Amino acid sequence: MKKIFLCTILCAITSLSRADEGMWMLNRIDEKTAAAMKSLGLQLTPDQLYSTEHASLKDCVVDFGDFCSGVVVSQDGLVFTNHHCGYGAIQSLSTPEDDILTNGFVAYKRKMERPVDGLFVKFLQRTEECTERIMQALDEVYKAHPDESKAELSKQYTDSIMGAVEKELQEANPGLECLVKRYYSSNAFYASFYKIYRDIRLVFTATETLGKFGGDTDNWMWPRQTCDFSVFRIYADKKGEPADYSPKNVPLRCKNYARIAMDGYQNGDFCMTVGYPGSTSRYLSSWGIDERVNAINVSTIQVRGKKQEVWKRFMDADRAVGIKYASKWASSSNYWKNSIGMNKAIADLEVIKQKQQLEDKVRQWYGSRADLSERFGEMFQKLEEAYGKRRDDVFAAGFFRETFMRGIEIYRVANMINSMPQDADSTEAAQVRSRMESFFKDYDAKLDEATMIALLRNYRKQVPDKNYLPECYNTIDSLYGGDEAAYAHDVFARTICLDPSAVDKVLADSTLRDTDLGLLYADGIPTKFQEISGSCRDASTIIDYNEHLLTQALLEMDQENPHYSDANFTMRLSYGYIQDYTAGGTHYQYYTNAQSLLDKAAKQGEIEDYKLEDDIISLLQKGDWGRYADKTTGDMHLCFLSNNDITGGNSGSPMFNGKGELLGLAFDGNWEAMSGDISFDSNLQRCIGVDVRFVLFVIDKWGKAKKLIKELKP
Repeated sequence: MKKIFLCTILCAITSLSRADEGMWMLNRIDEKTAAAMKSLGLQLTPDQLYSTEHASLKDCVVDFGDFCSGVVVSQDGLVFTNHHCGYGAIQSLSTPEDDILTNGFVAYKRKMERPVDGLFVKFLQRTEECTERIMQALDEVYKAHPDESKAELSKQYTDSIMGAVEKELQEANPGLECLVKRYYSSNAFYASFYKIYRDIRLVFTATETLGKFGGDTDNWMWPRQTCDFSVFRIYADKKGEPADYSPKNVPLRCKNYARIAMDGYQNGDFCMTVGYPGSTSRYLSSWGIDERVNAINVSTIQVRGKKQEVWKRFMDADRAVGIKYASKWASSSNYWKNSIGMNKAIADLEVIKQKQQLEDKVRQWYGSRADLSERFGEMFQKLEEAYGKRRDDVFAAGFFRETFMRGIEIYRVANMINSMPQDADSTEAAQVRSRMESFFKDYDAKLDEATMIALLRNYRKQVPDKNYLPECYNTIDSLYGGDEAAYAHDVFARTICLDPSAVDKVLADSTLRDTDLGLLYADGIPTKFQEISGSCRDASTIIDYNEHLLTQALLEMDQENPHYSDANFTMRLSYGYIQDYTAGGTHYQYYTNAQSLLDKAAKQGEIEDYKLEDDIISLLQKGDWGRYADKTTGDMHLCFLSNNDITGGNSGSPMFNGKGELLGLAFDGNWEAMSGDISFDSNLQRCIGVDVRFVLFVIDKWGKAKKLIKELKP
């Protein structure tokens, strides 16, 4: 049975796909899929897309910092990614006196390129399947414990088996990072090998008004005019090998890099993205989707909304605070709005109803065969019961996490200290010192105190059950008469946790662990969260195993049709074509032009997110596009649409034409299809990209960086 099922998985992986849906592994493109891509306009062979024997397209796509994607565009290690992907690096290099976040930055010479502490890129070397090894090891576990639940055994042993395989492969491949990950809800497993470069330097960024044009107003919306790009360079030692930052390092000589597509595109032209999509849940049950909407997303929306209200007051009042919190704000608000859009789209498109109808088909399929009923017959009942049992706990956990772990920042400082041994010479103490130095560069205590007041009040209101309240509320009620503001003021007035010296103060006086209000506040947070998480552990074990079974059932029931694995931040390819769309009775063109940007900029007095500097407006008003003009329309295209399948993590992914030339960089999806992480709607879901010609226009005409332009190859 196990071998038969593995064969079913492999068949499902390599089945012919829809042109516009799917996140496909580059090393598993079969003849049928290659033929389908060719029929749409791809001129590259599978071997030119992915190869371990010679340079291929995969070699010019990078994992950018484990949170975005990027593309190498020159032989000397030049990397394009999104502005919002480089945002944290740009912010870290900015000061009120040298505010490159606001003003932009151009390195006219290599020696002007600025190293970014902690930033890295990864090149995928190869991907290998290890499904059979892990499945066989699990089978041995099941045989050794015949009286125990497979769900519990799978939960208990899968990670350790994966870890053992990963360790063995890592030891056999020195100099590379090996990561073993789950695919198809733990029905398949692959190991990916990466080479990591850690000397990454900022080369170019446009002004924040261009790189974030439209801001939160336009985020996840179309039409867009955002010039969402930034430029970095990879450095290596003189042998081309990874090395920590050194003035002696040299630009990496890359074995492959993307050529620039200057001829543009038209509606219906082939387009593909290659990058690192982060996470999707396309196989999730209807109960899982309901939980996502009503017990998880609600906390992201509600708590971040409250937090961002506080942050905005302080950021607007002080530019130094604005710089410190710029990257944090961007990250927080991005998924805040994403959650709002997801909930709306899931309701508008009746995604839960569609999934319930699919589940009815699964019931009919296995109900006709005794062997299938034995495997899957209790699956749906167990899912419904387990999701019901953990509903309140998951709801509370979402608000708890957003409030105490992601909202009130002093917790992070105090928790690091609480977890640190009372040994000044320990490795842990040195690590905490280093992390403190990094943390406090982007921290404001007054802002955090105001955030604590707002979020403590909010949590009690949203989660009134006293069983979910951490210990700090007992202190608030018994010593402060229930006044969260008075408590927060005292915490910040009587704590050492406001600068890096806190580490040495605690190491010099251990009694502070029992008296410091900040440390006492944080001490009760992990305990309560573990209590909440532990309360739903049994239900979660049942859910994980039966979601795994549901994916098995879907793959076996429909093995004649394509089935790609959910995104898990490994390299994937999505292919389709340039395409417009219609939603709500409105037809949307597949590209935007410079005039549409000027039209929005004219509203900057009313909408802050449409602010644009006068010199940029003048540059666009001239209309002197030169070789960056579209050959068909004569104007300059800014952003464009394809029906490629993307999600978070795809930001910065190169969008290629049929020749493998760079059309632009993916940076967003559209509002009408924000349910895309759960369910792909081919009529509505679109990938939004910034046109590479707009990127080059800004580098050339605004940045006057002629050397960078010459470095790129058409």
